[in-house]
Amino acid sequence: MAKSRSIQENKVNTGKVIYFQAVWQVGALLALSILLALSINQLRPDRLPIMGDWSIKARLTTPGGDRMDISFEEAEKLFMEKSALFIDARSMDEYLKGHILGARSLSWHDVDRRFIEVTEDIPPDTLIIIYCEGANCELSCDLALFWQISHL
Repeated sequence: MAKSRSIQENKVNTGKVIYFQAVWQVGALLALSILLALSINQLRPDRLPIMGDWSIKARLTTPGGDRMDISFEEAEKLFMEKSALFIDARSMDEYLKGHILGARSLSWHDVDRRFIEVTEDIPPDTLIIIYCEGANCELSCDLALFWQISHL
């Protein structure tokens, strides 16, 4: 009986040792992976920020510090002066329900398919205002960032 108990205790102790060894190895591999990733990131000339401001306000600020968003009043003034082209980033269904007079539809979800079709005749110096449903709608933000990258 004592021998049987001793064998069972050894099996339990061996299981605990294996468990703690596995946990330690996983932790060590994770720490090494993080250290390696951070080191490689530091060696990159265009390193990725570890802590960044990913707010809409920060995303819509150019590297030069210029803001890409405008107030409703500014947009209204540009519309009245016919000084800008408006692009609706909502779905085609939403666009057909109502849109700014003269605006073009370029749904963020269709941008891969329709970007060239919608933009090919726009002169490069045209002021573009991209809009969607309101202040909390990110479709226009995403489309504006895409637009900026595609026109670099």
